[in-house]
Amino acid sequence: MLDSTRQNTLPYIHLRQRTVYPRQIPALELSLDRTHRSASPMTRLLSTSIRTRILTLSAGILIACIMTPTASAQEGAEDVEERLEQLGIELPSASPPVANYVNAVKTGNLIFLSGKGPLRADGTNITGKVGDDLTVEEGYEAARITGINLLAALKTEIGDLDRVTRVVKVLGMVNAAPTFTDHPSVINGLSDLMVEVFGDRGRHARSSVGMGSLPGNIAVEIEMIVEIEDE
Repeated sequence: MLDSTRQNTLPYIHLRQRTVYPRQIPALELSLDRTHRSASPMTRLLSTSIRTRILTLSAGILIACIMTPTASAQEGAEDVEERLEQLGIELPSASPPVANYVNAVKTGNLIFLSGKGPLRADGTNITGKVGDDLTVEEGYEAARITGINLLAALKTEIGDLDRVTRVVKVLGMVNAAPTFTDHPSVINGLSDLMVEVFGDRGRHARSSVGMGSLPGNIAVEIEMIVEIEDE
């Protein structure tokens, strides 16, 4: 059992009471040097051992900091275009607006995308009411195709989809029968796609609502707000 006087001179007592960060190591070494000069032979032996451990620990911390990529670098490691290719998705040309509006508006770092529908590659739309003419699965596919069309409009606006830092908000509108209530499962078609393409950056806030009708009797119409990084 150590008396209180000797406890106060042992550096390891202080080490056990707090976490030592790399920036604190020089000050801690200075403290150890002062203790080392004024301590008993046994304490100096312990001090030397502790200093050796600190230097070994600090070297390990510095190497780990250099070798470990940051979370943002890990997230952005995969090219979005490569990911689309892996998913077998080829983005179409962005369809032009059908009335007096634009496909996208940029304000600050946010891109507000106008509503898009399930326009297929052959130029036809998926039409009908989910719950009457279409199943939930068919509605889900319509929402996924709509998501692809939104990505096409987004790429036209910003040039490089790797600039996307977050899919912020989605508004999904389902052309639904009056008794249909599973709107979220339909809009999952888009939400799942965004996570597949962007990973955690694709997770978003969302609203899924039913509509009595949609333009051209399309199955879904979806809007999206996206945050991008500076050029």
